[in-house]
Amino acid sequence: MKDKSKQPQPRSPGQPQQQQQGGGDNVHGEGNYKATRDYNRGVAEHMKSHDVEREAREAAPRSEEEARQMEQAEREGRKHSKGEGR
Repeated sequence: MKDKSKQPQPRSPGQPQQQQQGGGDNVHGEGNYKATRDYNRGVAEHMKSHDVEREAREAAPRSEEEARQMEQAEREGRKHSKGEGR
């Protein structure tokens, strides 16, 4: 006979997909909200304190060959992604 206590229970509509075991303030299943806030703050701070236009120019390919390599790397990366642009 199967032990029904180990069977997954259906979740109610308002219940998160997963809950972290052992407490803490991280939310998983739909994303880690604290990590998202920290990342967004870091991006905003970087935008305020750095010359992002200069950084973009410095990151641009320096030759046609480098541009082709970057495009190939991007195509390869997209093959493995689950997101947009596939």
